[in-house]
This record gives sequence, C-alpha cells and structure tokens, in this order.
Amino acid sequence: MKLDTDKMLAEKDGATGWITFNNPERRNAMSLEMWAGLETALAAFEEDPEVRAIVMKGAGDKAFVSGADISQFAEKRANAEAAAAYAETSESARRKLSSVTKPLIGMIRGFCMGGGLGIAMKADVRIASADSIFGIPAARLSIAYSFDNVRDLVNLVGPSFAKDILFSARRLTADEALRIGLVNRVVPAEELEQTVRDYVGALADNAPLSMRASKATVNEVIRDAAERDMALIEKLGRDCFDSQDYAEGRKAFMEKRRPVFKGA
Repeated sequence: MKLDTDKMLAEKDGATGWITFNNPERRNAMSLEMWAGLETALAAFEEDPEVRAIVMKGAGDKAFVSGADISQFAEKRANAEAAAAYAETSESARRKLSSVTKPLIGMIRGFCMGGGLGIAMKADVRIASADSIFGIPAARLSIAYSFDNVRDLVNLVGPSFAKDILFSARRLTADEALRIGLVNRVVPAEELEQTVRDYVGALADNAPLSMRASKATVNEVIRDAAERDMALIEKLGRDCFDSQDYAEGRKAFMEKRRPVFKGA
C-alpha cells in the first residue's frame, strides 16, 4: 500500500496488515504526515476482508514511537490556527485507532514514550521486547496528558499506578510494564517478531465475527453503564449465531477438523 509519506509504511502479508512508524532517525517520533498516514492505513486494513488482524511496529530497534516530532512544532503549530489544524489531523487518527473493529496488536521494541505510549495503549494486545522502555514525561514538560490517554492508562494499570507514572515521569522497564499490566507479554528482542507473527497467525484461524464481538463487548464493559451500547452487543451476538461461520464451526467440531472461517 502506497501512503502519502515515506515516514509510514503499510503492507499486507497474508491475513495481517502491518503498519510501520518509519522515522528511525528521530526514534519514530510522530509527525503530522505520520498521523495522516496512520489513519489511512488503518482505514484500508479495516475495510479489507482478507485482513484478520493489524500490527503496529516501529522501524529499527531503538523505538516503537518516542512521542511527538517536536522539530515540526515551530512550523506546524506556530500559532493557534496551525495548532488547531495539527490537532484535527492527530485527533482524527486517534479516533480511528479507537474505532478499528479488528484485533490491533502493538509490537513494541525500544522507547515507547508519551504520545507513543498513547498509541500503544490503543492496541488490544501489546507484546514487547525485554529491552523496551516506557514512560510519560508530561510532568517534565509542564503539559497535561490528554483525558483519552489517561483513561486508557487507568483502564490498563489502575488509578494508583497511573498516578505514579504521571507524577514521577519516570521510565519503566519492560518487566515492570508487564507486572502492572501495561503490556501483555515480554519476550527476548530476538524473538519479538516471530512471537507476534505466531500470535496473529493464530488469530487468522479464528472466527472474525467472534473476535469482533469480543472486542466490542470488552470495550463496552469498561464504559460507564449509561454510555454502553447494548443494542450493538446484541446485534453482534446475533450476527455470530446467524453466520455461515457458526455453521462451519459446529460442523468442524463434529468432524474433528479445523474450521475454515470466512467472516460471514
């Protein structure tokens, strides 16, 4: 897939869409063009029926995403009007991260800081290398981490650890990130890519409608009760039971073979 910037790469490999933050000279810091490219790639993979899961990763071995590309701020956020245009693009991409219905996996190596951690927290599952480093340096910059990002952080690690991370602005090792629930799994750096490939390969064999329903249900569970879309959950459940895949799953179980799901 060709994007408008070479700072973002998007490639389909079998049933997996791979998105790469390709700004290694700046530790994959996010530029305005990268935000736009991220949204484009996510939208394309979301609409592709052959794609069962999406993986986000950073180019090189130094960083997943180290935060915002500060070098752009003088030009792209020089005044209120420019800052508003920048925010419109970045917020649109963040909304897309939140709305993707397919499993979204964060493959993390190296620095995952600030806004980069915000991106990683939008993933459904985060698999990190043992040499990864996490942190939110907002308190050292006198800025406020956004409500959306703080909510994601609290949902993952709880309010006490969230306050510790935000107050101290300290860096967390991969082991500590695993212990407090910030990431799902930590593996040696040399095993990271294969571990992720094995994981998304297993997802590709599972029923897409079931995974979609599970993701949506979990997302609704962590919303305030008054905001939950129970009609959506009921619809997704009906879609599963009315699908050809449900019939295939039952038939494969009885025939003692692996099911072949089509997502319909």
